[in-house]
Amino acid sequence: MAVVFRTQIREHRGLPVERFPWGREPKLNVHVVFTTLDGTKTAFRLAGKLARDLGARVTVLAAQVVPYPLPLEKPPVAVEFTEQALLRMVGEEEVETAIEVRLCRDSEETIREALAPESVVVMSRRGRWWAIREWMLAWRLRRDGHHVIYADSSDNH
Repeated sequence: MAVVFRTQIREHRGLPVERFPWGREPKLNVHVVFTTLDGTKTAFRLAGKLARDLGARVTVLAAQVVPYPLPLEKPPVAVEFTEQALLRMVGEEEVETAIEVRLCRDSEETIREALAPESVVVMSRRGRWWAIREWMLAWRLRRDGHHVIYADSSDNH
C-alpha cells in the first residue's frame, strides 16, 4: 500500500459540463497521468477533446515522490509549485478540470490506488526505448482493468 500524506485538489473551471436532461451529473472522468510537463500537456489536450465529446471531466493526477530521508510533509519541490505549473497548463483548455497532487513514496502504486475501477486514462507516449517506466505503468494499468489511451505528439494539433 502506498503512503500518501495528503491530497491537494485544485479546481479549474472551464466550460461547464453539460447537464443531462434528467439532471444527473456525468459519471465519466478522464484521467491524465503526469509524466513530464510537455508530455502531460499533450495528454491533457487529447483528454480535453475526449471530455468535451463525452460530457466528462478531466482529472490530472500527479504523484509527487518524496525521497525517504525527507518526511512526507516536506517534499523537495513545493506542492504549490507543481500545482501552479499544472494550473497554467490546464488554463489553456476550456474543459472542466481537477488537479490532484499526491505526495508519496511510490508514484506507480499511488497512481494505481487513486484510480477507480475501469478508469479512462490518457498518458503521453515518448517514442524512445528508454521510456520503459511509462510503458510499464500503462501495461499495469491495463492489467488492472483501466482503459489506457496514448497521446502522441501528433495529437497536439
